[in-house]
Amino acid sequence: MPPETMSLRALNRALLARQLLLERKTATPLRVVEALAGMQAQLARPPYVGMWSRVPAFRRETLTAAITKRQIVRATMMRGTIHVVSARDFVAFRATLQPMLSTGMKSVLGDKVKALDLDAVIAAARELFHSGSRTFDTLRGELATRFPQIDERAMGYAVRTHLPLVMVPDGGAWGFPGKPEFADAEAWLGKLTGVKQHAATLMVRYLGAFGPATVADAQEWSGMSGLAAVFDALRPQLAVFRDERQRELFDVPRAPRPEGSVEAPVRFLPDYDNILLAHADRRRIIADVNRKAISTANLRVLATFLIDGFVAGTWRVETKRKTATLVLTPFAPLTQTAREIVAAEGEGLLAFLEPDAVSRELRFA
Repeated sequence: MPPETMSLRALNRALLARQLLLERKTATPLRVVEALAGMQAQLARPPYVGMWSRVPAFRRETLTAAITKRQIVRATMMRGTIHVVSARDFVAFRATLQPMLSTGMKSVLGDKVKALDLDAVIAAARELFHSGSRTFDTLRGELATRFPQIDERAMGYAVRTHLPLVMVPDGGAWGFPGKPEFADAEAWLGKLTGVKQHAATLMVRYLGAFGPATVADAQEWSGMSGLAAVFDALRPQLAVFRDERQRELFDVPRAPRPEGSVEAPVRFLPDYDNILLAHADRRRIIADVNRKAISTANLRVLATFLIDGFVAGTWRVETKRKTATLVLTPFAPLTQTAREIVAAEGEGLLAFLEPDAVSRELRFA
């Protein structure tokens, strides 16, 4: 019997269901972060916005508390980018991602790798972090003193990708300062991070959060390569589907797969939300024609809003004196009904982001 073909809308609804965007779910930040297989956190604020869109009556201090208690950490993970993940997942998967991080470092540094004594630099950095947390500005200066012949930026990037580190929270409004200090992960968590898990375990977690998905999708999310063999080994325990282009999709058998006709509410997503970055083919969440509209020249992924499950525009907050304004930029003109629904959800978001504002406004650009 040939595999079932899933429509683009069915894939969209499955993704929204896994990502808690069809219906908000009452859960702790720890459970949410693990259900989502991590949340992108290039900036400190986005995970809080992502939580607000997924958890009813979310209070930012609950996420800050989980970070302060070291249940959740902010660190370099998938694709070599910054995520918040549970401490359990960091310990379980950091070593599994190391080959990808090493390859990424070589790609970024290019010829600078030739002059890099990696083992010596990592050993020196580990020694420095054992004496206490520090910012990367401080670390690069210290390494430059020890290795004056090596580019200090190259050394910093090598340490970032080869030494398991976590950002140190400050308990502020969004958990971390603009330039946080970093700490040795094993010292911070009191657990070893060098035990490598099977990549298959990580892929099952990926499918649970983002499936059904192709091998190429999984490679895009993780930054890892050569995953076809991993999925072939997993095949007996996975459900198999086809998309409308007849590409093979893998999934966790009992994961939710709602019908494409299921109604999807308006939702606001933060900068860099993983739902926009977790597939090679992103048409299940954003039309190809709109992808350039959410990315900037410096690779920033803008904050967006969803209508009927798909990205329909971007948003930003402007503050002037004591007035906070949510500026909405739709990709296309919205109906009056859609504008009203987006505005209602946006007003709640703005109150969450700017609780101290004397007045709040909303503007369609």
